[in-house]
Amino acid sequence: MTTASAERDRSASLGLSSIEARSIDYVPESERHGRVADQGPFWFLGNFQFFTIAIGFVGPSMGLSLGYTALAAVIGILFGTLFMAFHASQGAELGLPQMIQSRAQFGYRGVTLVLLGTLVTFLGFNVVDVVLVSGGLHGIFGWNATVVGLVLTVTATLLAIYGHDWLHRIFKLCFIACLPLYTILTIAILTGHAGGTTPTLGGFSWVAFVGQIAASASYNITYAPYVSDYSRYLPRNTRPASIIMAVMFGASSSAIWLIILGAWLATRMGASDGLVALHDAGNAILPGFGALMALGSISAMIATMGLNAYSCMLTVLTGVDAFFPLRPTRSARIVTLVILAVAWTWISLLCPDNAIDLLFATLTIMLYLLVPWTAVNLVDYFLVRRGHYAITNLFIPGGIYGNWEWRGIAAYVLGFLATVPFFVLPGLYTGPIAKALGGVDIGWLVGLIVAGAAYALMSRSIDLQAEKAAIVQSEADLRTLPLHEALPEEMALPVG
Repeated sequence: MTTASAERDRSASLGLSSIEARSIDYVPESERHGRVADQGPFWFLGNFQFFTIAIGFVGPSMGLSLGYTALAAVIGILFGTLFMAFHASQGAELGLPQMIQSRAQFGYRGVTLVLLGTLVTFLGFNVVDVVLVSGGLHGIFGWNATVVGLVLTVTATLLAIYGHDWLHRIFKLCFIACLPLYTILTIAILTGHAGGTTPTLGGFSWVAFVGQIAASASYNITYAPYVSDYSRYLPRNTRPASIIMAVMFGASSSAIWLIILGAWLATRMGASDGLVALHDAGNAILPGFGALMALGSISAMIATMGLNAYSCMLTVLTGVDAFFPLRPTRSARIVTLVILAVAWTWISLLCPDNAIDLLFATLTIMLYLLVPWTAVNLVDYFLVRRGHYAITNLFIPGGIYGNWEWRGIAAYVLGFLATVPFFVLPGLYTGPIAKALGGVDIGWLVGLIVAGAAYALMSRSIDLQAEKAAIVQSEADLRTLPLHEALPEEMALPVG
């Protein structure tokens, strides 16, 4: 009996068989049961909660008018979602979590450099989620913030433990429940039945406008490191264009909708808390509808916390496996998720109540960390290797992709260092060039261009012909995998 078979039998005896069997391993063709039609609603719901509304507060808090905030939101979201959507096509082709695939650009162990940034992203989102929900429910209903935070964490952790299919099911249910609520609210706003006052005319400044673009762009770019985690169960022959368009439409449409809604709440109702603003606007339509709006939005946020936790678990297991080879068992995922849940809960309890400043700073830091990675990864996938990888070698220490791939690491570091003079972290640090530009934040754009260009230049020395034999052998090995068997432990790959 193989190790994987023994693990499945043990899980069944413990009643854990409904927990997803895969984590950082390859998903064979026999298990590819995903549908492109599910990708759009899945990522639509991923942004369909009041965290997104809070992004719409950034511009108005800096004196930007509703119209200019909406324009900046559209520009930022479309730009950021473009990168996210292109990453989604990688999941179906390779059947791997995003960070495992990144071993091709950074090396089997070198990818840990990028994993630190993604770990901050996933934990950061869940910390801010807990702070926002706990503070919002305390403000609306007087509920104990600590108890609320614990309930959120436990629920999200359970979703992540059960994994991919359960996350897709819950996202679909939340999508069905939340869409009518926000539609009613939006119609009420357009017809003047949601309360609010006529605001003083807002203004325009490049600092505020570009700041809103950066916050909006970062919101969906930060999905880039894990979008493939939820498309890797799609059939391998799925057209990349169909995946890209589904994710692009789903993730961008909901984000644009709710960021503009948030800007309206900020300029018309003076909102500074997304959940409280939803509650007040809903009650202006019909008493009690506000509570329904708030709870519906929270359900979507809890589902998204589960998504963050799931990919955070994949990140940690990928990092550990780089130095200490492990079997991606159900036990490993459960233990990892429990540790992560304790970590983000503890951090959230230490956070200040002013969640808007925390939100903006967290998103900005995430953007600086992730933009160089997304540039390197996409250049490699679409321009250099054009989607052709020896998948089995991604599980071999010292394989054809090496342990430390200097090109990817160097490009990433150069991209990140290039952003430092452009940093705009209010209250923390403003780079010298950013000061000269009056505080306008274009660091993320500089990092994107520098990292992508540097990798494109350095990758010209990659011997793609030498990789062809390994790719052919890898495809042959994958075709001979027994039913339900997958990398890494079952193939007895050599270590060297």
